[in-house]
Amino acid sequence: MPSPTPRVQPGSFLTLHYRLAGPGGDVINTFRDKPATLTLGTGELSPAMEQRLIGLEEGARATFELAAGEAFGERNPDMVQWVARKLLREVGDPQDEYHVGEVVEFPAPDGQGSYAGAVRQVGREGAPDAVLFDFNHPLAGQPVTFEVQLIGVL
Repeated sequence: MPSPTPRVQPGSFLTLHYRLAGPGGDVINTFRDKPATLTLGTGELSPAMEQRLIGLEEGARATFELAAGEAFGERNPDMVQWVARKLLREVGDPQDEYHVGEVVEFPAPDGQGSYAGAVRQVGREGAPDAVLFDFNHPLAGQPVTFEVQLIGVL
């Protein structure tokens, strides 16, 4: 008797292709490259996206529409912050130049991992060296299309 096709459960290890798109188009798309591997429940996908995957069978392909703010929360104005060039030199390469639209990785304060911020503005009156970063997820507060093809479920 053939064994049943594996289904996604909390804690499943997945090999998959996925695409995240907002109103401005794709933000992540692995369909043109090698597939991603991840474990549910580790924060690699938002809880709303993980919930959509629960119960899907290995080999399934599906597209989900998530309402504005559902996938990555609402935009938080407190996550848009000015960072002094002095601090940027301490955490990165002192020679780095910053350009609007560029995404910069920062080490997490606890030394475990990192987080990213997108440059929104370089310099301001009274602080020509400061850089304005937006630490919100690029799709925060926006509707998201989440397309997935499950290659393997363990």
